[in-house]
Amino acid sequence: MRSVVLDTETTGMPVTDGHRVIEIGCVELIGRRLTGRHFHVYLQPDRESDEGAIGVHGITNEFLVGKPRFGEVADEFFEFIKGAQLIIHNAAFDIGFINNEFALIGQTDKADIAQHCTVLDTLLMARERHPGQRNSLDALCKRYGVDNSGRELHGALLDSEILADVYLTMTGGQTSLSLAGNATDGNGSGEGSGNNASEIRRLPADRTRCRVIRASESELAEHDVRMSAIAKSAGAPALWVQLQEARDQASA
Repeated sequence: MRSVVLDTETTGMPVTDGHRVIEIGCVELIGRRLTGRHFHVYLQPDRESDEGAIGVHGITNEFLVGKPRFGEVADEFFEFIKGAQLIIHNAAFDIGFINNEFALIGQTDKADIAQHCTVLDTLLMARERHPGQRNSLDALCKRYGVDNSGRELHGALLDSEILADVYLTMTGGQTSLSLAGNATDGNGSGEGSGNNASEIRRLPADRTRCRVIRASESELAEHDVRMSAIAKSAGAPALWVQLQEARDQASA
């Protein structure tokens, strides 16, 4: 699956008061890996930003003078996000502004971006997983052990990069298990029920033929970091760690 993690900065809010997008930042994920491809642009909004908004993102009116208008980058931006799963924190805000920008330049066929992309809102996801807790991007970084030390002000590209790390950590657990794999129903159709024990791929009786790939030192270190992040989020060691400690005590 191709996903695009997206964030915007604006002159203020709400969009119904005539506020405009002044920065768009996107990073690309394919197969849950950052590809290095990104889309980033500052935009001339043809209006001044509210002081409160400038206090959040630090993008001054003077800085935006001479920057392209949305209409100049709209086609390139649309091609970057078209057909992707958009991952956005508080998606209703960003999608509302993006739809408005397309409507203002007369591209009404793109003024409902959800018709061209699927949208995953990490704020709604976080609220479901952590009800009653703070679920801002900064709060999620702290909860999941994601480094945001360089985030003194909001910035669309930086925030999209941080959100990508948060999303991958939030969804990093095993989400599905198919015991059938690619087994067939015996007729070569590949449409087995999935409940037939004969479809489960088993290890050969002669285990010496199995290749064992052990974790490297760097992989073990990354594993320890992940376990620490889970313990910090859950308020207790991960079940994996608890089981290992119990085994160590039993063998002592």
